[in-house]
Amino acid sequence: MAASAASREVFREGVRAVLHTWPVLQIAVDNGFGGVYGQQKADWLVDVVQQYFHDNADLDQYEVEDYISGLMDQEFDTVVDDGSLPQVSLTLMQMFALWQQGALQQLQTNISKLTQNTQRAKVTAAPSNSDQDSDGGDAEGMECETSSPSVSRTQAPPPPPPQDEDDGWTVVRRKK
Repeated sequence: MAASAASREVFREGVRAVLHTWPVLQIAVDNGFGGVYGQQKADWLVDVVQQYFHDNADLDQYEVEDYISGLMDQEFDTVVDDGSLPQVSLTLMQMFALWQQGALQQLQTNISKLTQNTQRAKVTAAPSNSDQDSDGGDAEGMECETSSPSVSRTQAPPPPPPQDEDDGWTVVRRKK
């Protein structure tokens, strides 16, 4: 198992690349879900996730998902319900496996691919119609999309308004 400080830093950069390109974390930081220290929390998240892998050598995907989900809930008041958590966890596990095997060149290649395809997620308010405004509801629909310079998007109909759950959380579902 690779254990040098330099190789450990390569894995840390892999965790950073995965988490900082994850739209859920981008949206949480950009919109202040973590408070005024949201960016510092995102950087801290990188540190604790990479440490979690080093402290627990034989993790299952569901364990990584649960750990990250708990951190997002506690630190950013965000319930990850868009289906992206399994992919993020799997990618982190694959990077850790490469690091354990000492395949640092392949790990660097994967990091480069992730950071090259950087797309910043943004949240915009859905356009308001006079019909929607006249119903007396004050709930605003939100649209989530990732921006990409080479892809053009057509305007979709406004999403349904967020649903209030019994526990007080507002659930915003990802468009399919």
